[in-house]
This record gives sequence, C-alpha cells and structure tokens, in this order.
Amino acid sequence: MKRFIKWVLPLVMVCMLTGCSDGAISEETAAAGSEGGAEVSTVTARLEEDYAAVMPILSIDTKNGSTDFATKPVSGHVSKEIASWTRGYKIPPEPYYEDCVISLKGSDENVLLSGIEAQVKVHGNWTTTYDKKAFRIKFAEKQNLLGLNDGAEVRNWLLLAEYKDGSMLRNKTAFAIGRELLEADGLYSSDAELVEVYIDGEYWGVYLLAEQQQINEERVAITEAEEGYTGTDIGYFLEFDGYFVNEDELQQFHVDYADNAPLVPYDGNGGSGRTITCLSKGKWDYKKDIGFTIKSDIYSEEQRDFIADFVDGAYRIMYEAAYNDKAYEFNADYTELVESTLTPREAVENVVDVQSLVDMYIISELTCDADIYWSSFFMSADFGADGNKKLTFTAPWDFDSALGNKERCADGQGFYASNIVPDVNFQYETANPWLVVLAYEDWYQDMIKEKWTSAYDGGVFDRAYEMIERDKTVHSDAFDRNYDRWNNLVDNDSFAGELSRNAAKCRTHAEAADYLAEWLRSRVEFLNGQWHK
Repeated sequence: MKRFIKWVLPLVMVCMLTGCSDGAISEETAAAGSEGGAEVSTVTARLEEDYAAVMPILSIDTKNGSTDFATKPVSGHVSKEIASWTRGYKIPPEPYYEDCVISLKGSDENVLLSGIEAQVKVHGNWTTTYDKKAFRIKFAEKQNLLGLNDGAEVRNWLLLAEYKDGSMLRNKTAFAIGRELLEADGLYSSDAELVEVYIDGEYWGVYLLAEQQQINEERVAITEAEEGYTGTDIGYFLEFDGYFVNEDELQQFHVDYADNAPLVPYDGNGGSGRTITCLSKGKWDYKKDIGFTIKSDIYSEEQRDFIADFVDGAYRIMYEAAYNDKAYEFNADYTELVESTLTPREAVENVVDVQSLVDMYIISELTCDADIYWSSFFMSADFGADGNKKLTFTAPWDFDSALGNKERCADGQGFYASNIVPDVNFQYETANPWLVVLAYEDWYQDMIKEKWTSAYDGGVFDRAYEMIERDKTVHSDAFDRNYDRWNNLVDNDSFAGELSRNAAKCRTHAEAADYLAEWLRSRVEFLNGQWHK
C-alpha cells in the first residue's frame, strides 16, 4: 500500500472550510465534498493515536560554524537580472556547498541519524532571493530519511522552504496526489514530509523534506549514462524550461514546436475562435523562448543533438496527428521523420507514453500551476537496452504558486493548463504546448476521463483534504514556531504582489490551510463535472 495511504488520518471534515476566501468559492461547493469518493476509513492503516504532535527535527551543523551559506547566496542568473534594473545592487555569492553533519529525530523523538557527513547549499531560482531559502542536501553516502519513498536510500535530498505559501502545504498536497496518480502507472512523483530545521543550533523553521528530481533507480528509473560514455543509447531526464539559456551549452537545447505552429486552446468553448503560439512571432510579441534543460549527465554533443531531435520530432508527430490527421514516424536511426502506415493515434503512441501525459495533465489542470508555461515540467526518454524509447511525462514539481495561491483559476473554475495562460508578470499570453497539442483528440479526452474517474472514485482527493486538515491540526504548534521565526504571513513585501486576493488575506497558518482545502474542493468539483464518467 502506498505511503500516502498509510499515513492518512480519518478526520471528520466539518466546518473546515471557513478560511480567508471572503466567499470567492461557494458554500455549496465547499459543503459538497466528493460524494462519489470511497469511505476514507476503508483505506486508513493507522489510528489517530499513532500521530504524535511532534514534527520530525532535522539539524544541520556546519563544520566552520558559519550560517552564511544559508543566508547570503542568490542564484547567479537571478542576481544578474536584479542588478540590471537595480542601481547599486551588489551581486551576492552564488549558492555553494558547505561541509556539514546532519542529524534527524523522528516524530517519536527517536534519533534516526546522528552526525552524518553531508554538503548543503541553497537551492532554487527566484526563491533564492527570499530570507528563508530552500536547501539541497548531498550526503557522502546513501541515506533514507523518514522512510520516504518506501525506504529508498539516495544521496540527494531537498528542503523546500514554502516561504510564499502561507499554508506550507501546497507542494506536499500536490506531491501526494501526484504520487497516487503516477505510481499506478509505474511513474515517479516525489514523496515528502514536514520537518523542523535547525542550523548550528538556531531554529530555522518548518520545511518540506522532498526528493531531488534525478535519474536514479529509486526515482526517475531510466538508464543512467556511465561517466564519459558518449553513445546515444542512454536515458535522458529533461525539463521544459524557460531558464534553459542559463545552462552550459551541452545541457540545453531549443525546440521549434512544429515551426511554432498555432494551437487551439482548450477553454471548454472550442477555443473561442482563438489560437496561440508558444514562441514569439516577431518584434511585438514578448514571449520568451522556452527550450529544454537536460537534467541528467551527458558527455557528448551527439547525445545532446540526438535527444533534441527526438523531442522536436515527437512534438511534430503529435501536432501532425492532431491538426492535420497525418501519421509520421522516425526512421530506424531517428534522424528524420517519414510518412507512416500507422493511424495518427498509433503514430503518437509510438513515440509518446500518452498515459503519462494524461497523468501530468490532470495534475497540472487540477493545481492551476502558475509556472506551467515556463518551467518545472519534466519528461524522460530512455533509449537504453530496456528503455521504452518514448517521451514520458513524469516527476511533477513546484506547486507553491499553484492551488489558488496566485490569481489563476481564482474561483476554482474553468480550464487552465491546456488553455492560454498569462506569464508571471502579465506581459504576454502563451501556453504549454505539450498540454495543448492533443487536447481536442477524442481518444485522449477519453483517457483523461477514465483516469480521473478512477482517482475520484478511489478517494484520492478525499485523502488530500484529510491530509491538509491533519497537518494543520496536529502540527499547529510547529507552524506557529515557524511564523514566529519568519512572520512572512504578515511581512510579505517580497512576494505579496504574487498572491491571489484570497491568499493575501490569510493572516494565520490555519486560515491559509483552510483556504487551500476550500480552493481544492472547488477545483475538484469543477473537474469532476467535466470528467467523471
């Protein structure tokens, strides 16, 4: 049984949804719940008394006695951007690894790790500008933390700061839902658990302990290239990424998205007569180029060019099938596309794991992820001996701006992830091409409805509501300590402009958690009305 299911607490969800939404989501929707969901008690494997109010404690002790590594660094490309518009701005150091030892106590206060060698550095892009920063931990030897991912031992872990998410539960909720959806199809989604962090004995707040997105037999389980190997018959882990231009040339590539062919947005109304391209069309189109970062190690230009051509060709096959009813396939060595005797659907399924795309689309649509057009959207392709040689969508990530925290799907209604979306600064409109291109294919919509119905009837979303309520209630003291330390629910000038009207009104952790649950219920009920069979 999945770890998410094992850790469910059977709470009665009464009067939970008052929050700070000021009526943006109807009382009827909030009260409706998910009537078709399974009885929660049937999947509960632990009793209430098993849950201690103590949050696990992770301690980071530096060998040099300085916490500068945790407070001063800012991602280099971000600090350069800030310097371009900020007169007199002094460029801070880029994130660097600090030699540390890590200790960990469980919720029962038993010592799980003591003085384990590791290196720790600040993690992230724009979030590195915040006072409370996220961290990457790289252990000298493989470790498991808190039994995550069924006890898998891996060297690399993350501590997510959740600084601009007042509930501090958006990533945890999205990961848990993603884990239930994806694992059923043999795919990966990070496991995660809340911890309180100390650095050199100083209280640093509540963090979400999560898994590093990487090729690993316990994570994205595809063929990893041996160091120095230059052949193309390996696995590739990729990010659809607006930051790709900041990577080394060998680790990035551009895709032309079928010559930037127009897409019809999926808005529930046939596109409303609109089309959208995903790259700029000229001088007055301010869209930024969205390419790919290769997140796994490669060692040759041949490898980079191979995967770039494959991704480019896979998208063209999808576009030709959906928009021109034509079937293409790669030739034997993947150097060009040729006309095929397959049906258009078969042509797509020949190069794309469509079920994985369905799973990732459901997560993206459910969460209304504000970054969906820009980054943190992952894929893999495995050309190793046992690989499926298909573009596979996996590893959902980065939801602190999603689930009602930004002014996206503010009332929980409407189609979003396959629709036209605004950029983060509302300077232009764009779309995630991978989520739009197949949107009007009937067979694809049937797959979405099938997967959604199974998840809804299986109680996936009921368990998410319960997890939010459980964490809010059981760990209320820990959240109070966090906000005593940072006070960023009130002193939030560094990101207040990003928040939705309702998120910005929340002044306590409980209010923020209730608003998250309220928004999620509204979103689930909207999608259930569209997709439940």
